[in-house]
Amino acid sequence: MTRDEFTQARVARLATVTPDGRPHVVPVCFVLADDAIFTAVDAKPKSTRALRRLDNVRANPRASLIVDHYDDDWSQLWWVRVDGRARVVDDDRAIDLLVAKYPQYVERRPPGPIIAIDELVWSRWSA
Repeated sequence: MTRDEFTQARVARLATVTPDGRPHVVPVCFVLADDAIFTAVDAKPKSTRALRRLDNVRANPRASLIVDHYDDDWSQLWWVRVDGRARVVDDDRAIDLLVAKYPQYVERRPPGPIIAIDELVWSRWSA
């Protein structure tokens, strides 16, 4: 498992902490740049734009992002978890980076906001 494999992954799971201390995990599109990870509120259908993950980050900046690879050949299994400090930001450059990674965002540019995760601590495992 390499940093490139992590960076090229198409989806990750973002874990935040609710105000009452429970974990909250959602799949996200993401990009890694300048030792920070960015994920955006995008235009996919949602019941509300006031997303729990945004409220969670505002209340508690601890967050984790995990990317994994499953294969029926278990010698090919791997995962990478990145823990860090998250914050909600408006960042056009981060949106540009996400658009460059995900062709779907060319037609439906994410309106934001962005969750930025920095102070990254990397953990990894591979078979």
